Amino acid sequence: MTASEIFDLHGKVALVTGASSGLGVRFAECLAENGAAVVLVARRADRLADLKARIEKSGGRALAVEADVRDRVAMAAAFDAAEKNFGTVTILVNNAGVAHAGRAVDMPEEEWRRILSTNLDAVFYCAQEAARRMLAAGSGGAIVNIASVLGFGVAKGVVAYATAKAGVIQMTKALALELAFKGIRVNAIAPGWIVTELNRDYLMSEKGAALKREIPIGRFGEERDLDGPLLLLVSDAGRFVTGTTIVADGGQVVALRG
Repeated sequence: MTASEIFDLHGKVALVTGASSGLGVRFAECLAENGAAVVLVARRADRLADLKARIEKSGGRALAVEADVRDRVAMAAAFDAAEKNFGTVTILVNNAGVAHAGRAVDMPEEEWRRILSTNLDAVFYCAQEAARRMLAAGSGGAIVNIASVLGFGVAKGVVAYATAKAGVIQMTKALALELAFKGIRVNAIAPGWIVTELNRDYLMSEKGAALKREIPIGRFGEERDLDGPLLLLVSDAGRFVTGTTIVADGGQVVALRG
């Protein structure tokens, strides 16, 4: 089997959350380029419309659905729309997330709940919704949760984010164990510092230069550096892989752990 065959996603239906910016855009484009019909979910409808148009112009198939991942009714409707237009979602990329910065002792309860509800609760509920539908359809499928290196080693000022991402890693293992027997694989990707439109100015600053010195490979990641891990986990190339988290960080976690 050739590489183009083993990574081919034609006939697959993918739903990507947080698809209006950053890594979500790249994930959606990568999946579409390799043959999947892609359902784009986020809160910013104008950005989703632009991405949908770009994918279709390149010969792909896409559907834009405005929804907040914390709204379970809206997400169920997004899955309904996917099924109506393309069929059962067989690939879920749980990418939506929010960040924060500040001392733990100063964090308001509302901010803690905002981070955990988006970065952990919504990941579970979306995975649950996808798995229920895959089971009902007997289709099998692949769920990829986007974690972070901060799920393995923490930094100051990100207590809620690090806690949520550590939870995503454990959740991934637990879901994989429960769903493997039905042909549903659940894995995660834990990126390190990846340059996106959201963090570009910060990473290119003096503070960013200090961060880069801590990365053994000597550079920040690019969005395309996650294409390989993503395609492995959603395609037949990874058909015997479940319950794992692929760390894509240029060696950052290795340096922390020793």
